[in-house]
Amino acid sequence: MTLAQTADHLKRYKDIAWFLMKYGRSDLVKKASLEGVLTESEALPSGSPDPAAFASDLEALGPTFIKLGQLLSTRADLLPAPYIKSLERLQDSVAPFSFAEAERIVATELGVRLSKAFESFDETPIAAASLGQIHRARMRDGRPVAVKIQRPDVRERMAGDLEVLEEIATVLDKHTEVGERYEFRKILAELRRTLMEELDYKQEASHLTTLRENLEGFPRLFVPRPVLDYTTSRVLTMDYVGGTKITSLNPVVKIDLDGCALATELFRGYLKQFLLDGFFHADPHPGNIFLTDDGRIALLDLGMVGRLNPTLQDQLLQLLLAISEGHGAEAAEISIKIGEEREGFDEARFRSEVADFVGRNQGKTVDSIDAGRVAMEVAGSAGSCGLRLPREFAMITKALLNLDQVVAALDPTFDPNAAIREYAPVLMRQRMLKAASPGNFFRAMLEVKELFEKLPSRINRIIDRVADNDLRVSVDAIDEDVLVEGFQKVANRIAMGLILAALIVGAAMLIRVDTPFKILGYPGIAMLLFLLATGCGISLVLSIVISDRKAKSKS
Repeated sequence: MTLAQTADHLKRYKDIAWFLMKYGRSDLVKKASLEGVLTESEALPSGSPDPAAFASDLEALGPTFIKLGQLLSTRADLLPAPYIKSLERLQDSVAPFSFAEAERIVATELGVRLSKAFESFDETPIAAASLGQIHRARMRDGRPVAVKIQRPDVRERMAGDLEVLEEIATVLDKHTEVGERYEFRKILAELRRTLMEELDYKQEASHLTTLRENLEGFPRLFVPRPVLDYTTSRVLTMDYVGGTKITSLNPVVKIDLDGCALATELFRGYLKQFLLDGFFHADPHPGNIFLTDDGRIALLDLGMVGRLNPTLQDQLLQLLLAISEGHGAEAAEISIKIGEEREGFDEARFRSEVADFVGRNQGKTVDSIDAGRVAMEVAGSAGSCGLRLPREFAMITKALLNLDQVVAALDPTFDPNAAIREYAPVLMRQRMLKAASPGNFFRAMLEVKELFEKLPSRINRIIDRVADNDLRVSVDAIDEDVLVEGFQKVANRIAMGLILAALIVGAAMLIRVDTPFKILGYPGIAMLLFLLATGCGISLVLSIVISDRKAKSKS
């Protein structure tokens, strides 16, 4: 490591130490050995309560921490609701880099001068973010395109930030209770995976192609087509989309807009992504969804996507249906199946809170409550009660939360619960048809073939064991010794009860027989039988009480 790199490394340590001193606990700072990095004038009191300042300070720390803030905005199990709300509005926009630098990067990546590759190329970017900026251009065939160019040295800067964060997360996880509970290294691994995917523009081009194919049946939705020959890991060329942000639409425009149809198609498009395709646009915030000039909804920026396996898709469909029908107990049960129970999981509290969330949501429209907000509340309750939900659930929650804002802007009366109930049968039919695909059919046939190939040898082994009297069936369901001992105790007590009953009946019959031997003026034999029955009854009661107490103490 050079002297300049060492100085930059220390500066990042100081930046992070300042951030932890401001928002973290002092014991975390001491455990991470960061307290001595700051001078007395730089140190700040811990525990600042301002969520807006928290988001602003993350933004000031640079692109790595902007992405960290976007990741944390999906983790309702880590941060309180006010901080989540501030991070949702985190603006990923910074000053653009120079056109000369942009021209150099494009020429280096494409291997040709800018003037040769494009008929025209606007020098002023139309958007600039922490990872890159976008310029409008025109291909040689006249096709308007948008060219996304990655910032110079952003990969090296992020690699350095991740190295510092890795060192701190390792110490926190090993030496602090909160680190052991929340596992910061796992959160950092998720951030690293997300960043590496967003920094590879070839991957984003592949995402655009996949999503465009998956949404072909939705004519009101538009996904830009990438120009693969003009795309590298640092330059992405795609269709230019002219339009307006959904949340910035003029009220006059909304009058002529079929907001209900657009909101319904957008919501159904995302349900298809979640529950049928297993591949979805994970960041549909208002800045990434435009109303095009021809009245369609454009989905932009596919750097962040999510993937769902079939099992999680089924569970998610069940959960959404339970929420839409207002079945809180069922929603809680499905959430527990999806998640991983930590030590000390408070199941009763979690079930109660989820039932309350779902009950408040039933029958309300998007202008009064957000469907994504309910999912966020479920995630927050899971974190506080000790239930760890999978990463994919957090991404879906964030996507739904952003989607709620967009559909509310299109149609304030849109009812997501009704949309889920109406579209669920269509999704079920499509899932069944997908399951009946030729690939699944041939896979099932291969499994049947394997079964029949191995069946004769398995039957021969069973018959041989039966012939040798060596067939055994192991059942480990109960402890037989404990069960037999329990039956013996019950039988003994029943027998003792019958004997006592016989003594009492015999004494009652003999009480009428007058004999010279008397006790307290009553026939002596009858009185002896009564006394014997009384003594045996008392001893039986005492033995039952003592044995039951011993059994409880052992358990």
